[in-house]
Amino acid sequence: MSPPTTESEGTDPVPAGGRRGSGPSPAVPGASPAAPSAAPAGLAAGASPSGGRSRRRRLFVYLAAIGPGLIAASAGNDAGGVLTYASAGAQFAYRTLFFMAVVTVFYVAVQEMVARLAAHTGKGLAALIREEFSLRWTAFAMVCFAIANVGLVVTEFAGIASAFGLWGVSRYVSVPIAAAAIWVLVLFGSYRYAERVFLLLSLGFLAYPLAMLFGHPAWRTAGADLVFPHFLGTRGFVLLGVALVGTTITPYIQLYEAGAVVDRGVGPEEYRLTRFDAISGAVVSDVISVCIIIATAAAIGGTGPLQSAAQAARSLRPVAGAGAETLFGLGLLGASALAAAVVPLSTSYALAEAIGVERSVSRSFRQAPLFLGLFSLQIAIGAFVVLVPGNLIHLIVNVQVLEGLITPFTLGFVLILANRRSLLGPAANGVLGRVVGTVSLVAVGGFSLVLVVLSVRSWFGLG
Repeated sequence: MSPPTTESEGTDPVPAGGRRGSGPSPAVPGASPAAPSAAPAGLAAGASPSGGRSRRRRLFVYLAAIGPGLIAASAGNDAGGVLTYASAGAQFAYRTLFFMAVVTVFYVAVQEMVARLAAHTGKGLAALIREEFSLRWTAFAMVCFAIANVGLVVTEFAGIASAFGLWGVSRYVSVPIAAAAIWVLVLFGSYRYAERVFLLLSLGFLAYPLAMLFGHPAWRTAGADLVFPHFLGTRGFVLLGVALVGTTITPYIQLYEAGAVVDRGVGPEEYRLTRFDAISGAVVSDVISVCIIIATAAAIGGTGPLQSAAQAARSLRPVAGAGAETLFGLGLLGASALAAAVVPLSTSYALAEAIGVERSVSRSFRQAPLFLGLFSLQIAIGAFVVLVPGNLIHLIVNVQVLEGLITPFTLGFVLILANRRSLLGPAANGVLGRVVGTVSLVAVGGFSLVLVVLSVRSWFGLG
């Protein structure tokens, strides 16, 4: 694989309008706007006798584009995410499904904006924040990301330990082996190779729809709760709602997606395929989340909150059989292993971009010491903390809540950047994009504000 086109700051100037390299003119004079994507566009025109082959080829083109968007979104269904979704089903049965449908709309909008920013500027989210905002805002964002992400790395290794624990494997065996494997993959592989492994791990999420079917859910009730709101006005429901937002629209997902799009060498010409990857990844990710909620709702709905994702897997056995427990465990393992690599990578991308130094999975330690050094340090901390005796449930819950509080700030940065025509030119948000983005920001910010109010009231014993 040839190295990606990621460069250190200042070596890849971005002309007005946000396009990299050759400026506003296409490489072929007189080419139509669709020329850079001629293969897919030509295939779409296809009323030729070889229309079947053309459609298959077009499908292969889009499948080949799958990568950063699907990986980033899938990583959001990590150990903490599985616990949150499973708790939603266990506590409130199917009542949170409509909430997840609304969150999915916000999620798609955010992922698309992040992919567009990265493809049209050739820069990650942290680099754009550094260039377009003040130093204080940049420092604030980076500190929040780093604190939340280090906690998340711990939860991912806890998820790996929980998954192997279902099959009787000690965490003192599983966690060091997993940490070493992830470290070797990133430090000694190329971006393309790591991406293939990440996509393979994403297949583990297919276990959740199967586990859902094993549970024989009440389809009519689930369908009604998915289409119509059945909310509760309780503190527990609101807190869970904030946690669902925090674990779905997670800041590290946006950081990783932007960094990976740049690392892959995607430019404006390939944006249409990258957009497909970002949107389809967000939709597939939330479909999997809904499957987790339905699976646990069918098996143990109304029984109360869960203490671990492994508990959710074990609870499926009496109702849905050992097969459901095994599938849930496999899904947890794949999710945790994927996120254990993606979360520290997102932190490394963010801090390296904010400082303006080399960052790429395809670089050697000598070429990108800060980027790969930060990644190595996070892996070591995450694995070490999990191996220390103790219950990590409070850490997992607090990290999810912290993600929920940080998310509005991340969305604010993304929306402001995507609205700026001085940065993106004609690729900046239109009216619809501005409306959807603003509604998403207000809704997520409102939930976070409610969480703050409820937390302050609880501190003073008022509820």
